[in-house]
Amino acid sequence: MKESPSVIVHGLDMARIALRPGRPVTLLSAEGAAAYAGVGWWQALVRAATQDFPHTDMQDILDCGFSPGRALEALRVGQIHLVLRADPPVWADIAERTAALGGVLLAEAPAALDLSEYGAQRRLEAWLAG
Repeated sequence: MKESPSVIVHGLDMARIALRPGRPVTLLSAEGAAAYAGVGWWQALVRAATQDFPHTDMQDILDCGFSPGRALEALRVGQIHLVLRADPPVWADIAERTAALGGVLLAEAPAALDLSEYGAQRRLEAWLAG
């Protein structure tokens, strides 16, 4: 997984805002989003946003919080970039499964600009520029 600036998005409108500048970006779900919104919701959001901006270099990471079951569900449907907070043996097992699929399992989310924070949209261009 190549590194590009991460932006936390909480819905489709925010994902489109993150993609609109056309710079490389990693869409990151909110903490634990897999547990409360679901894997299908995240994948639908990413698909819909990228349809509008097909030329923007984009990756996405789904945060599974403390839910290893959701991480396994995500892997089953092809979501291979994940964040999971779990006990070491559980995390290691899921990390091995993720790597076998060509993905990456992170123990914590990367530094990110949360588009729900006050003023974040004004800072987006500078964040994406590095």
